[in-house]
Amino acid sequence: METGELIFVTGGVRSGKSSYAENKAIELSRKSEAKLHYIACGMPSDEEMAERIARHQANRESVPVHWKTWECPYHLQCIAGYFSKQDILVLDCVTSLLNNYLFDCALDDPPNAIESILTDITCLQETAAALIVVSNEVTQGMPHSESFTRNYQYILGNVHQQIVYYADTVFLLENGLPICKKGAAS
Repeated sequence: METGELIFVTGGVRSGKSSYAENKAIELSRKSEAKLHYIACGMPSDEEMAERIARHQANRESVPVHWKTWECPYHLQCIAGYFSKQDILVLDCVTSLLNNYLFDCALDDPPNAIESILTDITCLQETAAALIVVSNEVTQGMPHSESFTRNYQYILGNVHQQIVYYADTVFLLENGLPICKKGAAS
């Protein structure tokens, strides 16, 4: 089966990665008249996260294009059948998806969580024209001194490496500027 284009966008907190991914999706949809879909994995676990979700929703509503939003914290392969090669998907974000698998689904076995995320991404990529995957970069610098956080960094780093391996294009966002790390920076 022919897979859609896979674009990976990563960066630090508030680096502009979600906005960049949304703009990239809009650009791709204009070239092919594809429909835009936003797969939101974040759950409002506290006030800050609820505000972040509201801000992302407001940003999508402020542009003159239509986004279909899918609130899906995990098991994204279950919604893959709703998409076609006429669709551009933004998955925001792998960091939340990993949290949800580890904590809500009690997948305390990291290989199972990693496999679940990669299966989700593969299923979405197989059905859509393009999949833009967003994630937070938490692996730069020294590993965290606390063992749980350090293990989380290692798991997320492993997921990122696998996504990068399969991605057509990879962007690192720093201060709102995209740096192309793999593929063509078109």
